[in-house]
Amino acid sequence: MAFTQRSDQTRAAILAAARRRFAADGYERATIRAIARDAGIDPSMVMRYYGSKDGLFAAATDIDLLLPDLSQGPADRIGERLARHFVERWEGELSDEFLVVLFRSAVTGEAAAARLREVFGGQVTGALGPLVPDPAELPVRAGLVSTQLLGVALCRYILRLPPVVAMDVDALVANLAPTVQRYINGPLPAAG
Repeated sequence: MAFTQRSDQTRAAILAAARRRFAADGYERATIRAIARDAGIDPSMVMRYYGSKDGLFAAATDIDLLLPDLSQGPADRIGERLARHFVERWEGELSDEFLVVLFRSAVTGEAAAARLREVFGGQVTGALGPLVPDPAELPVRAGLVSTQLLGVALCRYILRLPPVVAMDVDALVANLAPTVQRYINGPLPAAG
């Protein structure tokens, strides 16, 4: 029992140090040695528990977007509910530094970009699945919704574009919701 408890404490210390280091340095510049030093352990322990820097990053950015069940409620308000949830996920009660860490790291590193694709691709697609009548359209619709959600995140929380930052949550949601709604259940023009 003591060994398991010590092992859990070591894992927690490594993850806490990794999250801080990835937030400060990004994926590319963060090193296993620096993370181990921050956690007060030998670098071999990081490798023992997580196998690689990619494995550690995946564990440190294991993010649940906590997407609501979008099938509940009026179909014409899905875009608004999703937009509001996402904005509040970034800055409300559900906010956490891990989204920022993941997003900032994804801009400069392929491993982080792949992780961001996994998080958004899997979770947004899963949330929209029951709402999209044509399964062949699901990947495109989920991808387009993600472009809006990630674009707002980039401009408001990372680049801090003044007009976007200045909007209150209700105004931001009101501007974002119609586009998200159209991507979910509006017509998809054919590529020309």
